[in-house]
Amino acid sequence: MPDEVPAVRLTSITKRFPGVVANRDIDLTINRGEVHALCGENGAGKSTLMKILYGMQKPDEGTIEIDGEQVSFRTPADAIARGIGMVHQHFKLADNLTVLENVILGAEPKRRGGIDFAAARKKITEMGKAYGLRVDPDSLVEKLGVGDRQRVEILKVLYRGARVLILDEPTAVLVPQEVDELFANLRELKAEGLTVLFISHKLDEVLAVADTITVIRRGTTVADCVDPRETTSRQLAEMMVGSELPTPELRESTVTDEVQLDVAGLTVVTEDGRPVVNDLSLRIRRGEIVGLAGVEGNGQSELIEALMGIRPAGTGVITYGGDDITHWPTRRRREAGISYIPEDRHRHGLILEGTLWENRMLGHQTQKPNVRGPWIARRGARRDTTRIVRAYDVRTPGIEVPAAALSGGNQQKLIVGREMSGEPRLLIAAHPTRGIDVGAQAAIWEYLRQARAAGLAVLLISADLEELIGMSDTLHVILRGRLVAEVDPGTVTPEELGSAMTGAGDAA
Repeated sequence: MPDEVPAVRLTSITKRFPGVVANRDIDLTINRGEVHALCGENGAGKSTLMKILYGMQKPDEGTIEIDGEQVSFRTPADAIARGIGMVHQHFKLADNLTVLENVILGAEPKRRGGIDFAAARKKITEMGKAYGLRVDPDSLVEKLGVGDRQRVEILKVLYRGARVLILDEPTAVLVPQEVDELFANLRELKAEGLTVLFISHKLDEVLAVADTITVIRRGTTVADCVDPRETTSRQLAEMMVGSELPTPELRESTVTDEVQLDVAGLTVVTEDGRPVVNDLSLRIRRGEIVGLAGVEGNGQSELIEALMGIRPAGTGVITYGGDDITHWPTRRRREAGISYIPEDRHRHGLILEGTLWENRMLGHQTQKPNVRGPWIARRGARRDTTRIVRAYDVRTPGIEVPAAALSGGNQQKLIVGREMSGEPRLLIAAHPTRGIDVGAQAAIWEYLRQARAAGLAVLLISADLEELIGMSDTLHVILRGRLVAEVDPGTVTPEELGSAMTGAGDAA
């Protein structure tokens, strides 16, 4: 194929839905052997455009060309057959299957009329080593953290021999060293002719890895084939949202002397008796954001579940506002003013088929304005959902639409608005800005700052090290279920913090 023939060319792509135009005359040209970044706010039309390229939806107008040939995809299978693979932001995995079974599902290697598991295991292991995506092939997916789930998704695409690889937020759960390793591998694959469409809200990463950049805003192309060598993250942000955006930064301390949460000697064990949180002690004061940095799978999820009463504590004491809540049920903790932003909004934060006002009640269904006596107060829930939509800039046609109709950023703002309602005293925020654009990210940072200034105590768990450094008053490192370091957010670098998270160095 001549070098001048692009791997992918989308021309005048338009897609309409009832009451909204998701894509309008979008043009996108991706050359073979390049990393092409696609930037835009949540709701700008990126997801719709990728679904069209991947055969999940058909455009109303416009054309798709692959290697110079015009194509029409009816299903993702058509796109896969043409060498296009996609790693979705929200994973498409079967929890009850192993890593190996998920990777080969639909593309099983055959041997003597059966599945050649040995060949599949060998190939997956080799790919894991080659691309830094090591995951135990025999692990059940339901036992994996978010980071490992994403690695399984990438392995699925590579296993099928994709030549055009669509990566949606591939670095969301990686520490800086892992990001550098992934980028090095992408460059090697690019040199061998692989084409990568890289979708990310982290503008510094886009500038570091992309050869060219396309920016879309409100469903249409506003800048195409931008040279990252001649562009700054500030300029990209301005193209995306039309104005300069703030970054997380240290503010004047609002920390009080009143301890809101005191965790002493907490141990959490698995069903087989293995400790995943080990003798952990932690204090959070009113007006304080305590950050927790750690590589996925080092006890963060189990700690959160123990604090919320979802998982029983093995040993130790959890004190909240002076009360021992170690054995309180989740509902009682919720009613006492503990709010929770879960790490996976689709699995634990929303009922996607439910309306926005129904989702507003989740976790708060026994509290005003969602109840009136023993009955659900639909009018009150609807009224308060309208308030949240306005106060938190949730972009939606109305509160009667299902949560699945919203972009990821707007889903997250709905959750944040819900959990900030009712004057909570403690907020447990797990990856509150994961997978959302810079505009929604800046808004959530500001909501957290305002709540902290008003006296809210916050436990912040995040894979975004700059977010942890910029937002935290106190910053701990967790490794293998233990707090191994407390670092100064005012002086620590992301590299030092990432080193401490992996046990390779001491950032304290």
